[in-house]
Amino acid sequence: MRIVLVHGSWHTGELWAPVAELLRRAGHDVHTPTVAGHGKGVDKRVNHAQCTQSIVDYIVSKDLKDIVLLGHSYGGTIISKVVEAVSDRVKRLIYWNAFVLQDGESLNDNVPPHYRALFEQMAKDSADNSVVMPFPIWREAFVNDADLATAQRTYELLSSEPFQPFIDKLDLKKFYALQTPRSYINCTEDTALPPGEWGWHPRMSSRLGLYRLVQIKGSHEVMFTAPERLAEAIVEAGRD
Repeated sequence: MRIVLVHGSWHTGELWAPVAELLRRAGHDVHTPTVAGHGKGVDKRVNHAQCTQSIVDYIVSKDLKDIVLLGHSYGGTIISKVVEAVSDRVKRLIYWNAFVLQDGESLNDNVPPHYRALFEQMAKDSADNSVVMPFPIWREAFVNDADLATAQRTYELLSSEPFQPFIDKLDLKKFYALQTPRSYINCTEDTALPPGEWGWHPRMSSRLGLYRLVQIKGSHEVMFTAPERLAEAIVEAGRD
């Protein structure tokens, strides 16, 4: 299987390393590009279209075909736009606790009001229109299945997040006209979006129409806390 893993907010492609290594050992061809504007010491003034284009350019420059394209969290908004541009290269889409936006929506339209207000204020207070993940939210809502030491270690790996891609409204008419097979991986202890009205599944997953559901135990950041479990789920979600 040829797999392209697209990271979420505050992350880079490098943070996929534990999962990517397991998948490679199992014989898969794995790619972990970093979305434009993500990482430490890079220009954060990018919009959603530029973020998307960076992944399209990666796929085309490496002439990748028959790919399983996975997006985590914010990465779901990226893969929905990437597949519009290179649908002939994508065999299946996988959304792992990821945003599936409706046509004309932004990511910010799909988060609870308290997060929206927090992100807007942080971006306004920053020098480069970016948002830093507060440690208490990381600890309790994102990596809630980790001990404190693991939470602190992984928090140090994060970088500030460009805010503009959160508020860009996306035209997804082409995406919703595509018939590309899709899967949704849902971690059952993921509270990065509060369960219920704002939860990931079935709110996001049901927007995919016909899809394959794979559920595993773990938090929003199970890539750090149980990479073996996530790697197995990716294989299950991506198989023919």
